[in-house]
Amino acid sequence: MSHQRYPEMFRRLEARREGAFIPFVMLGDPDLATSARILVELAESEADAIEVGIPFSDPVADGPVIQAAAVRALAAGTTPAACWTLIRGLRRRRGTLPIGVLTYTNLALQRGPEQFYHEAAASGADSVLLADLGSEEATPFAALARAAGIASIMIVPPNATPERLSRLANLTEGFSYVTRRSGVTGEDSTEAASTAGLIRDLKRTGAPPALLGFGIGEPSHVREALALGAAGAISGSALVRRIATAAPDRLGEVTRTFVAEMKAATRSLGVASSGRGLEN
Repeated sequence: MSHQRYPEMFRRLEARREGAFIPFVMLGDPDLATSARILVELAESEADAIEVGIPFSDPVADGPVIQAAAVRALAAGTTPAACWTLIRGLRRRRGTLPIGVLTYTNLALQRGPEQFYHEAAASGADSVLLADLGSEEATPFAALARAAGIASIMIVPPNATPERLSRLANLTEGFSYVTRRSGVTGEDSTEAASTAGLIRDLKRTGAPPALLGFGIGEPSHVREALALGAAGAISGSALVRRIATAAPDRLGEVTRTFVAEMKAATRSLGVASSGRGLEN
């Protein structure tokens, strides 16, 4: 199944004693042609995996930077079909690269969840995260994803109870998306003293390795994620903001430099790994 690329990635990184760095970009931002160029740069970068957003008109879980990216993408005429085409191009460039899709439940419902997951798999994607899908409603979606060969990713909030952690662990494949803080995505951070304990508790459930997201904007945040016990970090708003403000002729340089700086931070600590995802 395609989502075996995640455990294979974690095994490679464990052997090198590195954490994972995974950048996020919104597909179609600022337009389809530029988005395709950005994906080429990411495919040739040091990114360990890539998360891509399919723009949705009401991105309630996203902060202002990613919301603005979705608005730009939709204004440029980006459709789910165009996004699958972009993902297919990315897959052709890096066959072993884990590719995750982030979007919203209504988009899957509009297409029909079974068809949506099959389209994701056909594009070469490995995982899907529906940002507004609660664990109580996720079971049928996770079953359809699994049947299509797609890993279903669930967000693990910092205030998750033991019962909820267990439920999320049973639903999630590939990796566990642990949020650095509650709320929407973005670069600003607040201290979450319980994050290390949450990651420890999550590991005890047998969940896939934890990746820390929300508020990952600079290399020190990546080092913090590893120190807290995460297997790596996901950064969205920081790169999306750079893409929005970069001169067109500097997009490649800006993208490569950001990924290289963030990836370098994953080599600053020895990474002890554990979790169900390493043994799949």
